[in-house]
Amino acid sequence: RSPRYSQSTTNLIPNSIGLRNIVVLLGGRDRKTMISFILMVNKQGQTRYSSYYEWISMEERVALESEIIRKCLSRSELQCSFLEYRGYKVIYRRYASLFFIVGTKPDLAGTENNENELGMLEFIHTLVETMDKWAGSICELDIMYQLEEVHFLVDEMVQNGYIAETNRANILRPIALMERESQKADSMFR
Repeated sequence: RSPRYSQSTTNLIPNSIGLRNIVVLLGGRDRKTMISFILMVNKQGQTRYSSYYEWISMEERVALESEIIRKCLSRSELQCSFLEYRGYKVIYRRYASLFFIVGTKPDLAGTENNENELGMLEFIHTLVETMDKWAGSICELDIMYQLEEVHFLVDEMVQNGYIAETNRANILRPIALMERESQKADSMFR
């Protein structure tokens, strides 16, 4: 029995894909590429969240971020959401006033970045849906004022640069437990 395919993504991603299967879609454990960084940026180009999974000096991070953000923000909505810059394959998507940007680079052994761009777009969409379920409708203020929880949420999904979990319930359960514990009078989080 073959899965039904979506017409909107040029017949490449099944409709009944399931969040657990994103890891398989991206190549599973045998992947040669990993996520190098995740950025969340507003329309003015201000970084609201950044997470790096490979060591980059602070000066290089600032330069890389500003150049990639400038390139992503200057592109029109009619242009593709993928670009290559300084060896990184950059995949981005805009949701309301936020840009979610993921950068990948081949591992040291790899010479070519064969990352599945549509799989990464699906990962970004899953990240946004998970954040929406956690915060209602995710906005820039949620990221700014609850940055620790956002880091925790992303860390539940991505570990050491590889996508580890995509099931919303499994991602949000530890966050709900922390919030419930912090509401108790004798909480260790007070």
